[in-house]
Amino acid sequence: MLQHAPTLTRLVGELKKLPGIGERTALRLAFHLLKSPQNLGSLAEALVQVQERVCSCSICFALTEQDPCPICSGNRDSSVICVVETSQDMLALERSNAYHGSYHVLQGAISPLHGVNPDDLRIKELLARIEQGKVEEVVIATNFTVEGETTALYLARQLKPLGVRVTRLAHGIPLGSDIEFVDPATVQWAMKGRSEL
Repeated sequence: MLQHAPTLTRLVGELKKLPGIGERTALRLAFHLLKSPQNLGSLAEALVQVQERVCSCSICFALTEQDPCPICSGNRDSSVICVVETSQDMLALERSNAYHGSYHVLQGAISPLHGVNPDDLRIKELLARIEQGKVEEVVIATNFTVEGETTALYLARQLKPLGVRVTRLAHGIPLGSDIEFVDPATVQWAMKGRSEL
């Protein structure tokens, strides 16, 4: 059927490029969009606007529509930098309303298996920000994956000689969970990171 509609085939192909979208889901989305042309127009307009307006902040490298971003140009504590892998990670920390310093988005994590080396990330820019002498603490908030831990260890080695305090987000058993249902690695991290009451 799709061989008679090359534009629909192209739409399905483009939708399949999105993470978590397979052939069947892409086909369902395409047909849904075709059922309501007003949604198709709105989606197309939003995609064009994102392409035209969204860029990386020249200071922290987060996605933004203005440069520098509102966080970098606002009244945030610039003596503390929280290092994250992606803009999505930064948004999660912002939603928590627990952090009021500045950020630095690496735009990925070290992953030799996927061909991502330290030079592929925004590490040089982070070191340049710290060498300006205004930063007192760097909070490493990379993900708790093999790649995130590798990146955290690499960053710690690079940052320690610069004389800044280097900290890592705490990790362990989530609030509201039963210990019996938590995986062994999480319990191990929680035990190692225990603190005095």
